[in-house]
Amino acid sequence: MISTRPRPTSLKPDTSVYERRESAVRSYARAMPRQFNKAKGVWMHDNQGGLYLDFLSGCSTLNYGHNHPVLKQALLDYIQDDGIAHGLDLHTDAKAAFLETLERLILKPRGLDYRAMFTGPTGTNAVEAAIKLARKVTGRELVIAFTNGFHGMTLGALACTGNAAKRGGAGVPLSHVAHEPYDGYHGPDVDTADLLERRLSDPSSGLDAPAAILVETVQGEGGLNAASPEWLRKISAIANRHGALMIVDDIQAGCGRTGSFFSFEGMGFTPDIVTMAKSLSGMGLPFALTLFHPEIDRWAPGEHNGTFRGNNHAFVTANAAIRHFWSDGQFQQDIARRGTLIERRLEAMAAEHGLSTRGRGMMRGIDVGSGEIAAAVTASCFDRGLIIETSGAHDEIVKILAPLTIEDAHLLAGIDILETCVREALTVPYGVAAE
Repeated sequence: MISTRPRPTSLKPDTSVYERRESAVRSYARAMPRQFNKAKGVWMHDNQGGLYLDFLSGCSTLNYGHNHPVLKQALLDYIQDDGIAHGLDLHTDAKAAFLETLERLILKPRGLDYRAMFTGPTGTNAVEAAIKLARKVTGRELVIAFTNGFHGMTLGALACTGNAAKRGGAGVPLSHVAHEPYDGYHGPDVDTADLLERRLSDPSSGLDAPAAILVETVQGEGGLNAASPEWLRKISAIANRHGALMIVDDIQAGCGRTGSFFSFEGMGFTPDIVTMAKSLSGMGLPFALTLFHPEIDRWAPGEHNGTFRGNNHAFVTANAAIRHFWSDGQFQQDIARRGTLIERRLEAMAAEHGLSTRGRGMMRGIDVGSGEIAAAVTASCFDRGLIIETSGAHDEIVKILAPLTIEDAHLLAGIDILETCVREALTVPYGVAAE
Protein backbone atom coordinates (compact mmCIF):
# COMPACT_ATOMS: atom_id res chain seq x y z
CA MET A 1 0.00 0.00 0.00
CA ILE A 2 1.32 3.43 -0.98
CA SER A 3 1.88 5.91 1.85
CA THR A 4 -0.13 9.12 2.07
CA ARG A 5 3.13 10.98 2.70
CA PRO A 6 5.70 11.93 0.04
CA ARG A 7 9.12 10.37 0.40
CA PRO A 8 11.60 12.39 -1.67
CA THR A 9 15.20 11.42 -2.15
CA SER A 10 18.22 13.69 -2.36
CA LEU A 11 20.08 11.24 -4.57
CA LYS A 12 20.49 12.59 -8.09
CA PRO A 13 20.58 10.23 -11.08
CA ASP A 14 23.32 9.75 -13.60
CA THR A 15 22.33 12.26 -16.31
CA SER A 16 25.30 11.72 -18.60
CA VAL A 17 23.25 10.15 -21.42
CA TYR A 18 20.89 13.15 -21.39
CA GLU A 19 23.77 15.60 -21.37
CA ARG A 20 25.41 13.68 -24.18
CA ARG A 21 22.41 13.01 -26.42
CA GLU A 22 19.30 15.00 -25.49
CA SER A 23 18.75 18.55 -26.72
CA ALA A 24 19.26 21.49 -24.39
CA VAL A 25 15.61 22.36 -25.01
CA ARG A 26 14.53 20.08 -22.14
CA SER A 27 13.05 22.06 -19.27
CA TYR A 28 11.03 20.12 -16.66
CA ALA A 29 13.97 17.79 -16.02
CA ARG A 30 16.08 20.74 -14.96
CA ALA A 31 13.68 21.73 -12.19
CA MET A 32 13.00 18.11 -11.17
CA PRO A 33 16.36 16.31 -11.44
CA ARG A 34 15.27 12.75 -10.77
CA GLN A 35 14.81 9.72 -12.99
CA PHE A 36 11.21 8.54 -12.68
CA ASN A 37 10.34 4.91 -13.33
CA LYS A 38 6.80 4.28 -12.11
CA ALA A 39 3.54 6.12 -11.47
CA LYS A 40 0.14 5.24 -10.10
CA GLY A 41 -2.76 7.47 -9.16
CA VAL A 42 -1.38 10.69 -7.68
CA TRP A 43 2.11 9.28 -7.06
CA MET A 44 5.34 9.23 -9.06
CA HIS A 45 8.34 7.07 -8.10
CA ASP A 46 11.97 7.73 -8.91
CA ASN A 47 14.53 4.98 -9.41
CA GLN A 48 16.18 5.69 -6.06
CA GLY A 49 13.07 4.88 -4.02
CA GLY A 50 11.66 8.39 -3.91
CA LEU A 51 7.89 8.96 -3.82
CA TYR A 52 6.39 12.23 -5.10
CA LEU A 53 2.90 13.67 -4.94
CA ASP A 54 2.00 14.92 -8.41
CA PHE A 55 0.34 18.36 -8.53
CA LEU A 56 1.38 18.82 -12.17
CA SER A 57 -0.53 15.95 -13.79
CA GLY A 58 1.39 16.18 -17.04
CA CYS A 59 0.32 19.84 -17.26
CA SER A 60 -3.33 18.71 -17.07
CA THR A 61 -2.78 15.71 -19.34
CA LEU A 62 -3.44 13.25 -16.49
CA ASN A 63 -6.69 14.58 -15.03
CA TYR A 64 -7.63 11.04 -13.98
CA GLY A 65 -4.23 10.33 -12.44
CA HIS A 66 -1.48 7.98 -13.58
CA ASN A 67 -2.45 4.57 -14.97
CA HIS A 68 -6.05 4.60 -13.82
CA PRO A 69 -7.00 0.90 -13.51
CA VAL A 70 -10.19 1.15 -15.60
CA LEU A 71 -8.41 2.89 -18.48
CA LYS A 72 -5.34 0.68 -18.23
CA GLN A 73 -7.40 -2.49 -18.35
CA ALA A 74 -9.36 -1.28 -21.38
CA LEU A 75 -6.10 -0.65 -23.22
CA LEU A 76 -4.53 -3.96 -22.15
CA ASP A 77 -7.60 -5.87 -23.34
CA TYR A 78 -7.54 -4.06 -26.68
CA ILE A 79 -3.84 -4.74 -27.24
CA GLN A 80 -4.23 -8.37 -26.15
CA ASP A 81 -6.93 -8.80 -28.81
CA ASP A 82 -4.61 -7.37 -31.51
CA GLY A 83 -6.76 -4.26 -31.94
CA ILE A 84 -5.78 -1.74 -34.60
CA ALA A 85 -3.08 0.60 -33.25
CA HIS A 86 -2.61 2.90 -36.23
CA GLY A 87 -5.28 3.45 -38.82
CA LEU A 88 -4.79 6.87 -40.47
CA ASP A 89 -8.42 7.99 -40.81
CA LEU A 90 -9.83 4.54 -41.61
CA HIS A 91 -13.03 3.39 -39.94
CA THR A 92 -12.19 1.23 -36.91
CA ASP A 93 -14.14 -0.28 -34.05
CA ALA A 94 -12.21 1.86 -31.57
CA LYS A 95 -13.01 5.10 -33.40
CA ALA A 96 -16.69 4.24 -33.80
CA ALA A 97 -16.99 3.40 -30.10
CA PHE A 98 -15.34 6.68 -29.10
CA LEU A 99 -17.55 8.77 -31.40
CA GLU A 100 -20.71 7.05 -30.19
CA THR A 101 -19.74 7.61 -26.56
CA LEU A 102 -18.77 11.24 -27.22
CA GLU A 103 -22.13 11.81 -28.91
CA ARG A 104 -24.22 10.01 -26.28
CA LEU A 105 -22.58 11.13 -23.04
CA ILE A 106 -20.99 14.49 -23.90
CA LEU A 107 -22.51 16.24 -26.91
CA LYS A 108 -26.21 15.35 -26.80
CA PRO A 109 -26.72 15.96 -23.05
CA ARG A 110 -25.23 19.44 -23.56
CA GLY A 111 -27.24 20.22 -26.67
CA LEU A 112 -24.12 20.42 -28.82
CA ASP A 113 -24.01 19.42 -32.48
CA TYR A 114 -20.33 19.24 -33.39
CA ARG A 115 -18.42 17.38 -36.07
CA ALA A 116 -15.20 15.80 -34.80
CA MET A 117 -11.95 16.31 -36.69
CA PHE A 118 -9.06 14.08 -35.66
CA THR A 119 -5.94 16.19 -36.14
CA GLY A 120 -2.33 15.41 -35.39
CA PRO A 121 -1.72 14.22 -31.83
CA THR A 122 -0.99 17.44 -29.93
CA GLY A 123 -2.94 20.50 -28.88
CA THR A 124 -1.11 22.79 -31.26
CA ASN A 125 -2.30 20.57 -34.15
CA ALA A 126 -5.91 21.12 -33.06
CA VAL A 127 -5.39 24.89 -32.95
CA GLU A 128 -3.72 24.91 -36.37
CA ALA A 129 -6.71 23.06 -37.82
CA ALA A 130 -9.14 25.46 -36.12
CA ILE A 131 -7.59 28.67 -37.41
CA LYS A 132 -7.02 27.17 -40.86
CA LEU A 133 -10.70 26.19 -41.06
CA ALA A 134 -11.82 29.63 -39.87
CA ARG A 135 -9.75 31.29 -42.59
CA LYS A 136 -11.10 28.90 -45.20
CA VAL A 137 -14.75 29.43 -44.18
CA THR A 138 -14.61 33.22 -43.85
CA GLY A 139 -12.10 34.04 -46.58
CA ARG A 140 -10.30 36.30 -44.10
CA GLU A 141 -6.78 36.15 -42.66
CA LEU A 142 -6.75 37.90 -39.29
CA VAL A 143 -7.18 35.98 -36.05
CA ILE A 144 -7.84 37.90 -32.86
CA ALA A 145 -6.14 36.35 -29.84
CA PHE A 146 -5.58 37.77 -26.38
CA THR A 147 -2.82 38.99 -24.11
CA ASN A 148 -1.26 36.19 -22.03
CA GLY A 149 -2.83 33.55 -24.25
CA PHE A 150 -1.02 30.32 -25.04
CA HIS A 151 -2.10 28.12 -27.95
CA GLY A 152 0.89 26.04 -29.01
CA MET A 153 4.37 26.11 -30.50
CA THR A 154 3.86 25.50 -34.24
CA LEU A 155 3.87 28.68 -36.30
CA GLY A 156 0.14 29.36 -36.66
CA ALA A 157 -0.63 28.58 -33.02
CA LEU A 158 2.54 30.35 -31.89
CA ALA A 159 1.44 33.50 -33.71
CA CYS A 160 -1.64 33.43 -31.47
CA THR A 161 0.49 32.96 -28.34
CA GLY A 162 1.43 36.04 -26.34
CA ASN A 163 4.60 34.98 -24.51
CA ALA A 164 7.62 36.80 -25.95
CA ALA A 165 10.14 34.10 -25.04
CA LYS A 166 8.16 31.41 -26.83
CA ARG A 167 7.45 33.65 -29.82
CA GLY A 168 11.14 34.48 -30.04
CA GLY A 169 11.98 30.89 -30.94
CA ALA A 170 10.07 31.05 -34.23
CA GLY A 171 12.85 32.61 -36.27
CA VAL A 172 10.36 34.17 -38.69
CA PRO A 173 7.68 36.87 -38.41
CA LEU A 174 4.48 35.73 -36.70
CA SER A 175 1.76 37.54 -38.56
CA HIS A 176 -1.98 37.72 -39.30
CA VAL A 177 -2.84 37.85 -35.59
CA ALA A 178 -3.91 40.78 -33.41
CA HIS A 179 -3.45 40.46 -29.65
CA GLU A 180 -6.24 42.27 -27.82
CA PRO A 181 -6.52 42.74 -24.04
CA TYR A 182 -8.01 39.81 -22.13
CA ASP A 183 -10.69 40.22 -19.48
CA GLY A 184 -9.25 42.31 -16.62
CA TYR A 185 -6.04 43.17 -18.44
CA HIS A 186 -6.54 46.91 -17.81
CA GLY A 187 -8.02 46.37 -14.36
CA PRO A 188 -11.57 45.81 -13.11
CA ASP A 189 -12.93 49.14 -14.33
CA VAL A 190 -12.15 48.64 -18.03
CA ASP A 191 -14.36 46.34 -20.10
CA THR A 192 -11.98 45.04 -22.73
CA ALA A 193 -14.85 43.41 -24.66
CA ASP A 194 -16.27 46.91 -25.20
CA LEU A 195 -12.84 48.07 -26.36
CA LEU A 196 -12.73 45.26 -28.91
CA GLU A 197 -16.22 46.07 -30.16
CA ARG A 198 -15.24 49.71 -30.59
CA ARG A 199 -12.11 48.79 -32.53
CA LEU A 200 -13.94 46.39 -34.85
CA SER A 201 -16.75 48.89 -35.44
CA ASP A 202 -14.40 51.74 -36.28
CA PRO A 203 -13.30 51.61 -39.94
CA SER A 204 -10.29 53.74 -39.03
CA SER A 205 -9.02 51.61 -36.13
CA GLY A 206 -6.62 49.69 -38.34
CA LEU A 207 -8.02 46.37 -37.17
CA ASP A 208 -9.04 44.18 -40.09
CA ALA A 209 -12.22 42.09 -40.09
CA PRO A 210 -11.24 38.83 -38.35
CA ALA A 211 -11.67 35.25 -39.46
CA ALA A 212 -11.80 34.10 -35.84
CA ILE A 213 -11.57 35.15 -32.23
CA LEU A 214 -9.51 32.62 -30.27
CA VAL A 215 -9.82 32.52 -26.48
CA GLU A 216 -9.13 30.41 -23.39
CA THR A 217 -11.78 30.69 -20.69
CA VAL A 218 -8.95 30.23 -18.17
CA GLN A 219 -5.43 30.99 -19.35
CA GLY A 220 -3.43 27.94 -18.37
CA GLU A 221 0.08 29.17 -19.15
CA GLY A 222 -0.66 32.88 -19.01
CA GLY A 223 -1.31 33.10 -15.28
CA LEU A 224 -4.63 31.31 -14.62
CA ASN A 225 -6.58 34.43 -15.52
CA ALA A 226 -10.25 33.41 -15.59
CA ALA A 227 -12.63 35.29 -17.87
CA SER A 228 -16.07 36.09 -16.53
CA PRO A 229 -19.13 34.52 -18.18
CA GLU A 230 -20.38 38.04 -19.03
CA TRP A 231 -17.15 38.91 -20.84
CA LEU A 232 -17.13 35.63 -22.75
CA ARG A 233 -20.75 36.12 -23.83
CA LYS A 234 -19.82 39.57 -25.13
CA ILE A 235 -16.86 38.15 -27.07
CA SER A 236 -19.12 35.49 -28.59
CA ALA A 237 -21.65 38.14 -29.62
CA ILE A 238 -18.89 40.31 -31.08
CA ALA A 239 -17.61 37.39 -33.17
CA ASN A 240 -21.11 36.69 -34.46
CA ARG A 241 -21.84 40.34 -35.18
CA HIS A 242 -18.65 40.84 -37.17
CA GLY A 243 -18.78 37.60 -39.15
CA ALA A 244 -15.97 35.83 -37.29
CA LEU A 245 -15.91 32.34 -35.82
CA MET A 246 -15.40 31.99 -32.07
CA ILE A 247 -12.83 29.37 -31.11
CA VAL A 248 -12.50 28.21 -27.52
CA ASP A 249 -9.14 26.60 -26.75
CA ASP A 250 -10.11 23.95 -24.17
CA ILE A 251 -6.86 22.03 -24.36
CA GLN A 252 -5.81 22.64 -20.77
CA ALA A 253 -9.07 23.91 -19.25
CA GLY A 254 -11.28 21.13 -20.66
CA CYS A 255 -11.97 17.51 -19.66
CA GLY A 256 -13.18 18.59 -16.23
CA ARG A 257 -10.26 20.75 -15.14
CA THR A 258 -12.43 23.83 -14.52
CA GLY A 259 -15.38 21.83 -13.19
CA SER A 260 -17.30 20.65 -16.25
CA PHE A 261 -16.29 18.62 -19.30
CA PHE A 262 -16.10 21.80 -21.42
CA SER A 263 -14.91 24.93 -19.64
CA PHE A 264 -17.62 27.08 -21.25
CA GLU A 265 -20.60 25.08 -20.02
CA GLY A 266 -23.38 27.12 -18.41
CA MET A 267 -21.96 30.43 -19.58
CA GLY A 268 -24.68 31.24 -22.09
CA PHE A 269 -22.82 30.88 -25.38
CA THR A 270 -21.75 28.11 -27.74
CA PRO A 271 -18.38 28.33 -29.55
CA ASP A 272 -18.25 27.69 -33.28
CA ILE A 273 -15.05 25.67 -32.83
CA VAL A 274 -13.52 23.94 -29.79
CA THR A 275 -10.00 22.54 -29.56
CA MET A 276 -9.16 19.70 -27.17
CA ALA A 277 -6.15 17.52 -26.32
CA LYS A 278 -4.18 16.79 -23.12
CA SER A 279 -6.58 14.74 -20.93
CA LEU A 280 -8.85 13.77 -23.81
CA SER A 281 -7.24 10.32 -24.03
CA GLY A 282 -7.56 10.01 -20.27
CA MET A 283 -4.22 8.27 -19.86
CA GLY A 284 -1.57 10.51 -21.36
CA LEU A 285 -1.74 9.03 -24.86
CA PRO A 286 -1.39 11.60 -27.67
CA PHE A 287 -4.83 12.62 -28.89
CA ALA A 288 -6.19 15.96 -30.13
CA LEU A 289 -9.58 16.90 -31.48
CA THR A 290 -11.12 19.91 -33.21
CA LEU A 291 -14.90 20.17 -32.86
CA PHE A 292 -17.04 22.47 -35.01
CA HIS A 293 -20.56 23.08 -36.24
CA PRO A 294 -21.57 20.91 -39.24
CA GLU A 295 -22.30 23.94 -41.45
CA ILE A 296 -18.66 25.02 -41.36
CA ASP A 297 -17.31 21.55 -42.17
CA ARG A 298 -15.98 22.79 -45.52
CA TRP A 299 -12.93 20.56 -45.78
CA ALA A 300 -12.23 18.69 -48.99
CA PRO A 301 -11.15 15.07 -48.35
CA GLY A 302 -7.52 15.03 -47.26
CA GLU A 303 -7.24 18.82 -47.35
CA HIS A 304 -5.88 18.79 -43.80
CA ASN A 305 -4.37 15.55 -42.56
CA GLY A 306 -1.58 13.90 -40.60
CA THR A 307 -0.06 10.47 -40.22
CA PHE A 308 -1.03 10.13 -36.55
CA ARG A 309 -4.59 11.42 -36.66
CA GLY A 310 -5.96 7.96 -35.84
CA ASN A 311 -4.48 6.90 -32.49
CA ASN A 312 -6.76 3.96 -31.78
CA HIS A 313 -5.15 3.25 -28.42
CA ALA A 314 -6.17 6.77 -27.38
CA PHE A 315 -9.69 6.19 -28.71
CA VAL A 316 -9.94 3.17 -26.42
CA THR A 317 -8.83 4.98 -23.27
CA ALA A 318 -10.82 8.14 -24.11
CA ASN A 319 -13.93 6.03 -24.55
CA ALA A 320 -13.30 4.31 -21.22
CA ALA A 321 -12.64 7.64 -19.47
CA ILE A 322 -15.86 9.23 -20.68
CA ARG A 323 -17.93 6.16 -19.83
CA HIS A 324 -16.37 5.80 -16.38
CA PHE A 325 -16.29 9.44 -15.26
CA TRP A 326 -18.94 11.30 -17.25
CA SER A 327 -21.93 8.97 -17.41
CA ASP A 328 -23.62 10.79 -14.51
CA GLY A 329 -23.05 13.94 -12.45
CA GLN A 330 -21.11 12.46 -9.53
CA PHE A 331 -17.62 13.16 -10.86
CA GLN A 332 -18.51 16.76 -11.66
CA GLN A 333 -19.81 17.18 -8.10
CA ASP A 334 -16.55 15.80 -6.74
CA ILE A 335 -14.55 18.28 -8.83
CA ALA A 336 -16.68 21.16 -7.54
CA ARG A 337 -16.12 20.10 -3.94
CA ARG A 338 -12.38 19.68 -4.36
CA GLY A 339 -12.17 22.96 -6.27
CA THR A 340 -13.84 24.75 -3.37
CA LEU A 341 -11.42 23.10 -0.94
CA ILE A 342 -8.43 24.30 -2.99
CA GLU A 343 -9.93 27.78 -3.33
CA ARG A 344 -10.46 28.16 0.42
CA ARG A 345 -6.95 27.01 1.29
CA LEU A 346 -5.35 29.27 -1.32
CA GLU A 347 -7.46 32.25 -0.25
CA ALA A 348 -6.38 31.74 3.35
CA MET A 349 -2.76 31.46 2.24
CA ALA A 350 -3.10 34.62 0.17
CA ALA A 351 -4.75 36.53 3.02
CA GLU A 352 -1.90 35.63 5.38
CA HIS A 353 0.70 37.13 3.07
CA GLY A 354 -1.25 39.88 1.27
CA LEU A 355 -1.26 37.94 -2.02
CA SER A 356 -3.93 37.06 -4.56
CA THR A 357 -5.25 33.89 -6.16
CA ARG A 358 -6.20 32.95 -9.70
CA GLY A 359 -8.21 30.34 -11.60
CA ARG A 360 -11.39 28.31 -11.47
CA GLY A 361 -12.40 24.78 -10.46
CA MET A 362 -9.34 22.59 -9.94
CA MET A 363 -7.22 24.89 -12.10
CA ARG A 364 -5.99 27.33 -9.48
CA GLY A 365 -2.89 29.08 -8.25
CA ILE A 366 -1.45 31.75 -5.99
CA ASP A 367 0.46 34.84 -7.13
CA VAL A 368 3.57 35.03 -4.96
CA GLY A 369 4.80 38.26 -6.53
CA SER A 370 7.75 37.25 -8.67
CA GLY A 371 9.20 34.45 -10.71
CA GLU A 372 12.16 34.21 -8.33
CA ILE A 373 9.95 33.61 -5.33
CA ALA A 374 7.75 31.16 -7.28
CA ALA A 375 10.84 29.21 -8.36
CA ALA A 376 11.99 29.05 -4.74
CA VAL A 377 8.56 27.78 -3.69
CA THR A 378 8.39 25.06 -6.33
CA ALA A 379 11.97 23.96 -5.66
CA SER A 380 11.25 23.73 -1.95
CA CYS A 381 8.06 21.79 -2.68
CA PHE A 382 10.02 19.31 -4.79
CA ASP A 383 12.56 18.84 -2.02
CA ARG A 384 9.62 17.86 0.19
CA GLY A 385 8.15 15.48 -2.39
CA LEU A 386 5.58 17.68 -4.14
CA ILE A 387 5.72 18.17 -7.93
CA ILE A 388 4.24 21.55 -8.84
CA GLU A 389 4.96 24.21 -11.46
CA THR A 390 4.52 27.91 -12.22
CA SER A 391 2.50 29.99 -14.65
CA GLY A 392 2.15 33.63 -15.70
CA ALA A 393 3.98 36.24 -17.72
CA HIS A 394 6.83 36.24 -15.19
CA ASP A 395 6.24 32.70 -13.85
CA GLU A 396 4.92 34.34 -10.71
CA ILE A 397 1.90 32.05 -10.20
CA VAL A 398 2.36 28.74 -8.39
CA LYS A 399 -0.19 26.52 -10.11
CA ILE A 400 -2.07 23.53 -8.70
CA LEU A 401 -3.05 20.94 -11.30
CA ALA A 402 -3.66 17.95 -9.04
CA PRO A 403 -5.46 14.96 -10.56
CA LEU A 404 -9.22 15.48 -10.49
CA THR A 405 -9.49 12.05 -8.85
CA ILE A 406 -7.24 12.88 -5.91
CA GLU A 407 -8.36 11.80 -2.45
CA ASP A 408 -8.90 14.59 0.06
CA ALA A 409 -6.11 13.36 2.33
CA HIS A 410 -3.57 13.56 -0.48
CA LEU A 411 -4.88 16.93 -1.67
CA LEU A 412 -4.63 18.41 1.82
CA ALA A 413 -1.15 16.91 2.31
CA GLY A 414 0.05 18.58 -0.86
CA ILE A 415 -1.50 21.93 0.01
CA ASP A 416 0.10 21.72 3.47
CA ILE A 417 3.50 21.36 1.79
CA LEU A 418 2.75 24.28 -0.52
CA GLU A 419 1.65 26.44 2.42
CA THR A 420 4.86 25.70 4.30
CA CYS A 421 7.00 26.51 1.27
CA VAL A 422 5.17 29.76 0.49
CA ARG A 423 5.54 30.90 4.10
CA GLU A 424 9.21 29.98 4.08
CA ALA A 425 9.92 31.74 0.78
CA LEU A 426 8.15 34.92 1.86
CA THR A 427 9.60 35.18 5.36
CA VAL A 428 13.17 34.09 4.56
CA PRO A 429 14.70 35.51 1.35
CA TYR A 430 14.07 33.08 -1.53
CA GLY A 431 13.60 30.12 0.75
CA VAL A 432 17.09 30.08 2.27
CA ALA A 433 16.75 28.22 5.56
CA ALA A 434 17.20 30.35 8.66
CA GLU A 435 20.14 29.51 10.90
